[in-house]
Amino acid sequence: MKRVLLLGASGSIGQQTLDVISSNNGNFELVAFSVGEKVDLVSTIIRLHPSVKCVCIKHGEYIDILKKQHPRISFFSGDEGLIKIVKRAKYDLVVNALVGFAGFPPTIAALKKKATICLANKESLVVGGEIVNRLLKKGYGKIFPIDSEHVALAKCLSQAAQNHVSKLILTASGGAFRNHSKEQLSDVKAADALKHPTWQMGAKITIDSATMMNKGFEIIEAHYLFNYEIDKIDILMHDESHVHSLVKLDDGTLLADISEPDMRVPITYALFEGQTQFSCTRIKSLKQLDNFHFHDFDAAKYPCVALAKEALRMGGTALAVLNAANEVAVYAFLENRIPFLSISELIAKELNYVKVKRQTIRNVIEADRLTRLHLRKVLGN
Repeated sequence: MKRVLLLGASGSIGQQTLDVISSNNGNFELVAFSVGEKVDLVSTIIRLHPSVKCVCIKHGEYIDILKKQHPRISFFSGDEGLIKIVKRAKYDLVVNALVGFAGFPPTIAALKKKATICLANKESLVVGGEIVNRLLKKGYGKIFPIDSEHVALAKCLSQAAQNHVSKLILTASGGAFRNHSKEQLSDVKAADALKHPTWQMGAKITIDSATMMNKGFEIIEAHYLFNYEIDKIDILMHDESHVHSLVKLDDGTLLADISEPDMRVPITYALFEGQTQFSCTRIKSLKQLDNFHFHDFDAAKYPCVALAKEALRMGGTALAVLNAANEVAVYAFLENRIPFLSISELIAKELNYVKVKRQTIRNVIEADRLTRLHLRKVLGN
């Protein structure tokens, strides 16, 4: 029985992780978790998982109430609380399903405990991939990605010798605006961008899908996870989201991972540390392949991908600047304060200002802070 600490239990990945844990209750038990604003979920999760001993919430003013309701539970709050729960809870696996930069410090804290991390938080590798890999090389913990594309790549790469791989190919749905021209994107609204054609996800990642910054982030993650350079990682548009990634070999052969779009597949793969255990809705017939649609990636329509590649080439703290600028711009768009196309424009301007420093924890945190401060001044808040 493996003990699980789940960071971000109230989000889409967190809720599906709870489903996987409940479906495999002979293999896993939830011993600690965090939630953000949805404090009302705390009691429900504790009731369904009586093995819980530690909980972190976003706002400390609710702790006294929760302690009265659950006197045997240790409660923490805020960003400091996330670090405390990582350091103090007793667990075998950490599922980091936090959204944004907030997930980076807990990842580092867990690695320093030599923990095994099931990583859904993209930003941990985006802003700190160099730091993470330095820790992994020194024997500090292990990482298994929770991402349909990277799990697909891991499966395909396990069947191929690295020196015979010519390309890693990440598939992309194109998000809510895949059928829009670039000119049509000037008038789109947040409500439109949140209508993803395939996946049910949180607001931030859904906007990242619409701008394709999520795919830019996935290129960065693939670079750090699998040690391939940028020019060996491509994007292929795929409407149905059934082919999750492909690996192209030197002889032209393509290895593909094909399944119904279901995030419980990569979640289970990570929880079982690289073993396929979850039986998802199956491809019923190979005739379904007749209905798959693929398109070339349009770099002009999706400039965020080029910005992500540029930041990766710059290295160091440029990646923290990329992420911070994206987060601020995305939430400004969600609040209807900037138009959709301004997201990439704001990120590009921030990357032009950056003075790249070596990627250390202190430098990354400072680059994140300064970028947010500057952009908030630009946006007038």
